Amino acid sequence: MFSDNKKPRTMNEVGGQPNRIEKNTKIKGDIVSEADFRIDGKLDGNVTTSGKVVIGKGGYIHGKVECVNADIEGSFNGELLVSDLLSLKASAVIEGSVSVTKLAVEPGATFNASCTMKGKGGSFKGNDQGSSSSAGGFKSSVGSNERAKAS
Repeated sequence: MFSDNKKPRTMNEVGGQPNRIEKNTKIKGDIVSEADFRIDGKLDGNVTTSGKVVIGKGGYIHGKVECVNADIEGSFNGELLVSDLLSLKASAVIEGSVSVTKLAVEPGATFNASCTMKGKGGSFKGNDQGSSSSAGGFKSSVGSNERAKAS
């Protein structure tokens, strides 16, 4: 009756709170964590986690990020290594290089990055199984008014 099993969990919580860098906070340096991380402020450095990284709408990271999953609404510039799913929201701006297994891009997201797609269970280091593509200034622009209509 009072079970928490029915509540969806989107972030790993350690000590009841996910790791957060709030808006109006600027950090220079590297972060290593086993838990999920949400960044709504600015980070100039690297993030390494065995969890999920979320960059909020006002968040910005310049550096290298290594994680299992990532949701990006804000801005990223650097090297992004995601071992499972990278989800780019409509407000996301990505520049640099991306290596990922699965990629989901909402219409409106800006993706100015070289992208390497790894196969299931692929490794980022020394794995030649992936395919590589370069999106030279790709901006997703599929909108509801652009959908094909059946005659």
